[in-house]
Amino acid sequence: MTQKFGPATLAIPGPSTAPERVLRAMHRASPNIYEGELVDMMPGIVADLKAVARTAHDVSIYICNGHGTWEAALSNTLSRGDQVLVLATGRFAQGWKEMGESLHLKARMIDFGTDAAVELEQVAAALAADTDHQIKAVLCCHTDTASSVRNDIAGLGQLLSDTGHPALFMVDCIASLACEPFEMDRWGVDVMITGCQKGLMTPAGMGFVFHGPRAWAAHETADLRSGYWDWESRARPKMFYQRFCGTAPTHHLYGLREALNMLVHEEGIEQVWARHERNARAVWAAVDHWAEQGVVQPNVADRANRSTAVTTLRLTEGSVVPLRRWAEEEAGVTLGVGLGLDINVPRGDNLFRIGHMGHLNAHSLLGTLAATEAAMLATNTPFHPGGVAEAIKVYAAV
Repeated sequence: MTQKFGPATLAIPGPSTAPERVLRAMHRASPNIYEGELVDMMPGIVADLKAVARTAHDVSIYICNGHGTWEAALSNTLSRGDQVLVLATGRFAQGWKEMGESLHLKARMIDFGTDAAVELEQVAAALAADTDHQIKAVLCCHTDTASSVRNDIAGLGQLLSDTGHPALFMVDCIASLACEPFEMDRWGVDVMITGCQKGLMTPAGMGFVFHGPRAWAAHETADLRSGYWDWESRARPKMFYQRFCGTAPTHHLYGLREALNMLVHEEGIEQVWARHERNARAVWAAVDHWAEQGVVQPNVADRANRSTAVTTLRLTEGSVVPLRRWAEEEAGVTLGVGLGLDINVPRGDNLFRIGHMGHLNAHSLLGTLAATEAAMLATNTPFHPGGVAEAIKVYAAV
């Protein structure tokens, strides 16, 4: 007998659950893409996106996923042969590095492992050694979705400022925007990228590149600029049609408009951050309790370095495949797959992830944690029972 029948829960770290309001806003006939309602609502969308990113500068909107924004950030600011410094704490910084190499950039990576954050001292040493300023950009993920490591972006921005190194500071906020506190302008970030499908609660399909004055200056000499990715007309279009290099992602924009209403105008972005922090503490309470005995461990031991949007768990022995299969097939909860942090386990079969980003509250997240605990019991995965009770205490204390 299965208990699966009823609402399914997608507990992966993106795409996150889209609110019904967002889905209803998208359920409509196609609009006129040249004038009228769609065109009129764009200034408000842009202003609200900038409010979420905490920037006074520009944003370019693309019909793409996060990988597309990686290319857009690099191609608009750099030239063939330029060197970039990639600060890796998981799979996605490595992916950005690979994207740079495909564009004929010289990518140097400092690998900090997959369970700890970037060490500022090592970055400072690398910049100090670059006396002739060959490094043109420093790339870092705020949260690496694979490892669930969160990096100190404010500290890195201050470091770049203190050293006076002219490299652009580029940050991947795909898994963190509208989940973690982020201050683009105050933290000295020149380019920030994200997608619509995680903290912004909109079905996957749009990517965003936020760019400040130093990025615009680099854009003037970048020889990687191309017709589709060039942000010249996207950020400052003379005609609406130019903003999307063709037909706009009409229905995604209607969904995004509703999501921004919820995040910016109803809840408020600082309260959104606080909600994610509280949800994360509930997950950590459960996970840390489970880890007291058995084989289930948080991938990131230090809470200071944990994402408030996703938690990666590691089995010290065995495979998570039976656990994940039971959760999905018997309880209706889809847990995130592991993306392979260990070169000896390339498929990540010793890892699973719990997404706690976007449109979530106590009841939905407690259900995911309870289903996960049930899956561990049902599959005879050794763990310390009672984690859900610890999570409940976090909410009860609020």
